[in-house]
Amino acid sequence: MDHARIILENKAFQLTLNRLALELIENHNKFQDTVIIGLQPRGIALSKRIIEILKNLSGVNISYGEIDATFHRDDFRQKSLIPSATHIDFDIDNKNVVLVDDVLFTGRSVRSTLDALSNYGRPKKTELLVLVDRRFSREVPIQPDYVGIRVDAIQSEKVKVNWKDEYSEDHIFIEAKPNF
Repeated sequence: MDHARIILENKAFQLTLNRLALELIENHNKFQDTVIIGLQPRGIALSKRIIEILKNLSGVNISYGEIDATFHRDDFRQKSLIPSATHIDFDIDNKNVVLVDDVLFTGRSVRSTLDALSNYGRPKKTELLVLVDRRFSREVPIQPDYVGIRVDAIQSEKVKVNWKDEYSEDHIFIEAKPNF
């Protein structure tokens, strides 16, 4: 992280998570018809933190799942991808589904997740919550409904999210991609 540019540190990071949770409460009230699904692998940490905050703020029990879209990706045969487990043990038919991911970049992961989600039913509505929106990098027409922070990063830069569970504190930074 020597040549990294930190764009969100611990206190502001937590405030951003709280704001995202409050926006969800404002739009979904008691979550009786809403489920939250984290995208494997990096959306899981964010979705779990959001669920924790929602439970503390609203006291409601929210249906939560995790989805892996590896086999639905259009680059599946081009990359050495390792699938993760999908855990959706509830019905999503006619529910409001909030998909959660850490960084929205090209939109291809979200597109493949929408394909994978169709195997579990037909939601009433599907929304997208992201911690970081890399605005000018889209390759497919996907836009988030809830955004923690918007950043402008050039193609040769990588936006990374470090979670306090793995590192000493939460922060988001931009670094140059390694040249291989």
